[in-house]
Amino acid sequence: MGTVGLAPGLSRKLKKVLECRTDNPEVVASLNTLSTFYDENTPQARRNLRSTIEKRSLQINLDFLRASQAAQLALDRVEDEVNSLADCCDRIAKALSSCSASTGDIINTTERLKQELDVTTQKQEIVSCFLRDYQLSPQEINALREEELNENFFKALSHVQEIHANCKILLRTHHQRAGLELMDMMAMYQEGAYERLCRWVQAECRKLGDMDNPEVSELLKTAVRCLKERPVLFKYCAEEVANMRHNALFRRFISALTRGGPGGMPRPIEVHAHDPLRYVGDMLGWLHQALASERELVLALLDPDASVDAGSTANPYSKNLENDSGKIEADLTFVLDRIFEGVCRPFKVRVEQVLQSQPSLIVSYKLGNMLEFYCYTISDLLGRETALCNTLWALKDAAQKTFFEILKSRGEKLLRYPPLVAVDLSPPPAVREGVSVLLEMIETYNSMMVPASGKKPAFDPVISALLDPIIQMCEQAAEAHKSKGAGNSSRSRRMSSDSGHLSKSAVDAILSNNNSATFSQNSEAPSKIFLINCLCAIQQPLLGHEVAAEYAKKLGIMIDNHVHVLVEKEVDTILRRCGLSMKMHHFHNSLNKDTAEWAPLAELEDTAPAALSECLKAFFGFILGSESSLPEFEQMQVPKLRSDTCIQVARSLADAYELIYNAIMDPKNRYPDPKSLARHPPDQIRTILGI
Repeated sequence: MGTVGLAPGLSRKLKKVLECRTDNPEVVASLNTLSTFYDENTPQARRNLRSTIEKRSLQINLDFLRASQAAQLALDRVEDEVNSLADCCDRIAKALSSCSASTGDIINTTERLKQELDVTTQKQEIVSCFLRDYQLSPQEINALREEELNENFFKALSHVQEIHANCKILLRTHHQRAGLELMDMMAMYQEGAYERLCRWVQAECRKLGDMDNPEVSELLKTAVRCLKERPVLFKYCAEEVANMRHNALFRRFISALTRGGPGGMPRPIEVHAHDPLRYVGDMLGWLHQALASERELVLALLDPDASVDAGSTANPYSKNLENDSGKIEADLTFVLDRIFEGVCRPFKVRVEQVLQSQPSLIVSYKLGNMLEFYCYTISDLLGRETALCNTLWALKDAAQKTFFEILKSRGEKLLRYPPLVAVDLSPPPAVREGVSVLLEMIETYNSMMVPASGKKPAFDPVISALLDPIIQMCEQAAEAHKSKGAGNSSRSRRMSSDSGHLSKSAVDAILSNNNSATFSQNSEAPSKIFLINCLCAIQQPLLGHEVAAEYAKKLGIMIDNHVHVLVEKEVDTILRRCGLSMKMHHFHNSLNKDTAEWAPLAELEDTAPAALSECLKAFFGFILGSESSLPEFEQMQVPKLRSDTCIQVARSLADAYELIYNAIMDPKNRYPDPKSLARHPPDQIRTILGI
C-alpha cells in the first residue's frame, strides 16, 4: 500500500503541533481564558482568532481606565490642596522674617551705641596717661638728633624701642589710633637715629681698613649690636667692612710676598721661591694666620655678644638674637669670603708656577699633602663654598695630578727601557731606587698632619702607581732573559750533537736522551729566581709598615706563586732526567683505577720492570749525589726563602717516589720482585733528602 508524501511546510507545522506540550500550566491557563470568549469553532472564527484576542485586550484596557478615573480625579484634588498649604506656609515665613529683622536692627543699634559710649569714656580717662608715659623728653630728642654718638644716644634709642614695642601691644587692644600715632612718631625718631648710626658705623669701618691690626671699640660693638635690628643697614655695614678689609688684606699679602715685615723681618716670602715646600708652606701659613685674625675681627664686629660673659647684664638689643647663630655664621662667611677673595689669584698663580717647575716626586707628594691639610683646616674656619677654599681644593687636585703624572712618566720610562738581568740574578738598581722612594713617601705619609674634620688619604693608589711599573719592568726583563736562555740552550744542543760518540751505560743513556728537555726546562729557572729576588727586594722593606700591609700581602702571594711554579719545573726536570716524568701518569692511574679497568703496570711497556729499574737507578743516583745533586737555588737572595724552596723540591720528589713505591708494591700491578726493584722505602728517601 503506497504512502502519500506531505508538503515540507505542512510537515513542519504538523511536527510543531505534535511536539507542543498541552500540559504546560501557562498553556492551560491561556486556553481556559480563551474558552471564555471563543464560542464557536468555525473556519471564520479560527481565521479571526488573532483580531478577536487583540480586541479582547483593548476592551480590558478600556475597562481599567474607566475604573481608575475616579481615583485619578481624587489625587488631582489632593495635589491642589497640598500646593495651597505650601503657599500659605511661605507667606507666613516671610512675615516672620520681616518682623525679626526689624526687631534685630533696633537691638543691634542699641548695643552698638552703648559700647561706643563705654569706649569713649575709657579713652577720655586714658588719653592723659598716654601723653605722659609715651613721649620722649627734650634731652632724649637732642641726643638722637644733634649730639655726638655716646651712651646717651643709645639710652634714648633704647627708650624709643620700648615705646615702639608698647605701641605694638596697644595695636592689639581698642587703643589702635593712639598706638598708631605714637608708633609713627617713634618710627620717625627711630629711622633717623638708625640712619645716623649707619653713617657713623661706616665711617668707623673705613678707619679699620687703614690699620693692619685694628681693635674694635666698645662703642662700635654697641652700634653694630643696635644695627642688627635693621638687616638692610647691617648688610651695608658688613659690605663696607668686607670691602675695606679686602683691600687691606690684598696689600698686606703682596707686601709679605715682596717686602716682608717692618725692617725686613720677617723676610719676604718670595726669597724662598727656590724651595717649593717652604715657599708654598709660608704662603699657606700666612693665609691661615690672617684668616684667624680677620675672623676674630669680623666676629667681634658682627657678633659682639659672643665675647660677653653669661653673667653680664642683659642687653636690650640682643633679646631677639639668642637663636640667631645660623644667620650670624652666614654673615660671617659672607664677609670673610669677600675679604679673602682678593688674595686667591696671586696665591694661585704662584702655586701653579711651582707645580709647572717640575718638582721632584717627593716634593710634589708633600705639596699635595700640605695643600690637602690646609684645605680642610681653612674650610673649617671659612666654609667650603668660598673662593679661597675652592682655590685651595683646585690647587690640591692640580698637585696630586702633577704627582701622578710624574709617577706615570717614571713608570713609562722604566717599561720603555727594561734593564738586563744581572749574572747573579740580583734585582736591578731601579728596584732599590723605587723602594727607597716609596719608603721616604711612607715616612712622609705617617708624619703628615691630619685636620680634625678630615682623614688621611688612601695610600694604596700611590703604592700601586709607583711599584706596579717596577714589577712589570722586572717581568719584561725576566721574559727577555728566558728568551735569551732558550736561544743559548738551542746552540748548546747543536754543539753537543757534533761531538764524538762515547760508550755510555744505560743510566747515562737515559740522562743524555733527556738533555734537551732538561735545558729547555732549566732556562725558565733563572728568570723565575730573578723575579722572586725582585719581589722579595720590594716586599721585605714594606713588611714593617702598616700602610703597605695589603700590598705586601699581595707581593707575598705573587712570590708564593712563582716559587710554586719554580718547584714544579725543577721537580719535573729531575724526573724527566731520570726518565720518570712520562711514567708518572701511569702510577697515578694505577692507584686511582680498579684492576678490572686498568692493565697491570708490569705488563705496560713504559713501566715494565726492566725500564723502570734503569729509571729508578738514575733517580737513586741523583738523590744520593753520585750523578748530580738537588738544586740549591744559590742565587736566591733571601736565605729563608731559599731553604724553603729547597725543602719544597725535596718534599715533592719524596712524594713522587712514594707514589712510585706504592704502585710497585701493589700486588695488582704484578711486579715479580718489587723489593729488589724499589730497594729504598719512602722513609729512607725522606731521611736522605733531609725532610
